[in-house]
Amino acid sequence: MFDTMTMTKTAGALCGALLVFLLGNWAAESIYSVGGGHGEDHAQGYVIDTGADEAEEVVDEGPSIAELMASADPANGEGLFRNCAACHAVVDGENKVGPHLYGVVGREVGGVADYGSYSGALTAVAQVWTPVELDAFLENPKAYAPGTSMGYAGMRKAEDRADLIAYLDQTDGTTFEMPVEESAAEPAAEEAAAEPAAEEAAAEPAAEEAAAEPAAEEAAAEPAAEEAAAEPAAEEAAAEPAAEEAAAEPAADAGASDFAALVAAADIAEGEKLYRRCGACHKLEDGKNGAGPHLFGIVGRDIANVEGFAYSDALKGLEGTWTPEKLSDWIENPRAFAPGNRMGFPGLKDEADRANLIGYLQSAAN
Repeated sequence: MFDTMTMTKTAGALCGALLVFLLGNWAAESIYSVGGGHGEDHAQGYVIDTGADEAEEVVDEGPSIAELMASADPANGEGLFRNCAACHAVVDGENKVGPHLYGVVGREVGGVADYGSYSGALTAVAQVWTPVELDAFLENPKAYAPGTSMGYAGMRKAEDRADLIAYLDQTDGTTFEMPVEESAAEPAAEEAAAEPAAEEAAAEPAAEEAAAEPAAEEAAAEPAAEEAAAEPAAEEAAAEPAAEEAAAEPAADAGASDFAALVAAADIAEGEKLYRRCGACHKLEDGKNGAGPHLFGIVGRDIANVEGFAYSDALKGLEGTWTPEKLSDWIENPRAFAPGNRMGFPGLKDEADRANLIGYLQSAAN
């Protein structure tokens, strides 16, 4: 058994050894340290240029929302909307946990009057739901509007967000006009300003030729004038019935010709953009049907006449052909034109948009 003296000696030896160790550590640091402990400033000996700083400056942000919207797929957007359908509807006035999204693109933020559960966080960061604002909100709702009551985690893929916004944009039958970027508008303005004065010069020879026509033409025209004066009055009598028929044409033709003029002057490129709303259900390839019949050669085609497609009774009961005017009435309000038809499109309200779309469909078959 160890007595008290032995225990005291042992403890003293251990404490002495620890003290020697600490003193030795302190002495070693004093002798071999070069300074600069943790938390103090350090001087860098030299710098190796790896180009990392330059690489960081060039950041590829990808295409803008305007560029993505130009090539967006509303059909894919409709599929993506299923993620939203639990809380939102696209029927006007039908609110759920969240407000309805009918016509949301271009609508004022917090603008659904009969929805009373807005958090107030959204109106603090935006005034109008433009595609740009919707894109930022859908990417990360919590970061876009801290305090928002929307529990959706966000949609990370930019192309998917553009497709969803394009689908929501067509719910009310109108299209949100993206503002033209200044950089895109400047080249067009410069081209217009740079048109050479040579065009005026090119027009001058034609005017000179017209002015230089020999007086012999007048002499040659005199016999013809005499013959015209000698024509029997019977010709006038024969012309009267034709004039009466022309005067008897119905006034409806004037309205038809007005819309036909719009179609003739249609913006084909704009019509192609509008067709993307139809592309989910209709194809432009002859004989290739989708959810709806193909639209190849639709202008002038008999109504409900595509072989192999099962039309609704509402369309089967219509007679005649798809004239531009009938197509316009149909596209403006399908439900009113043929009550009971199965087409879910709400309609295209702008007459110019309908003319552009029909003009594109007509050009695709030529």
